[in-house]
Amino acid sequence: MALHVDTIDTGDEPRRGRTAAMIAIPVAIGAGALGGAVFLLPDDDPEALQSGDSAAPADTTVPATDPATTEVFTQSESTVITAATTTLAPTTSAAPTTTAAPASTVPTDTLVATPDTPIAPPADPRGPEDQIQLGALSIPTLGVEAPLLEGIRLTTLDNGPGHWPGTALPGEPGNVVVAAHRTSHGGPFRNIDQLTAGDSVVFTTASGETEYVVTETMIVQPDALWIVDQTDDATATLFACHPPGSVAQRIVVKLALAT
Repeated sequence: MALHVDTIDTGDEPRRGRTAAMIAIPVAIGAGALGGAVFLLPDDDPEALQSGDSAAPADTTVPATDPATTEVFTQSESTVITAATTTLAPTTSAAPTTTAAPASTVPTDTLVATPDTPIAPPADPRGPEDQIQLGALSIPTLGVEAPLLEGIRLTTLDNGPGHWPGTALPGEPGNVVVAAHRTSHGGPFRNIDQLTAGDSVVFTTASGETEYVVTETMIVQPDALWIVDQTDDATATLFACHPPGSVAQRIVVKLALAT
């Protein structure tokens, strides 16, 4: 899925103060340069990558079937679904708890140094990437407990949700962008279409525990890179391929810092 690995940093001072723990990531680029890019986030079966032609129109409601993990985002064609009023067809069971462990972790007293702006979607989504764990991600409503990793290549997402390098870290001003699989490798974001306004998403890092709440859900095209744009307030974005098993579109869940 293009935007599955499921946003853009303002270059806030707090980010520059992080202690260094370098990771292998592409060179960061400015927000303007991201505008025309398309990012792939293949999520599931190889066959699913060939099903993009049959994608449902962007102006339809979220289908009951699961979205794919590879899409292209187009803001003008995005369909916004307010979480408070969306009546998405529920799946039969909650997503299983993700237990996959990354190859290595960052000491609890160390933060990972990231770019000041969101990196460009990697040209080689299956290329090597250091497996660095930032902390953990919890979605109580869905029974999700997963590691929070740094990176958006499939080699990282196969082990758990990945934080888009260059976007805000949990608790900071800006937009924390996280991608994950829906139907493969434990599918931690399998049922994010069931989230509704007010549902809690909790990040745990070396800085502590930070809670966000769902504000809305939308379906966009795979080239909608605006979802990684940074914000003045502390916000977060979860995204994955849509529908499940297809890479035709992306499902995006927007969150705000809990008060």
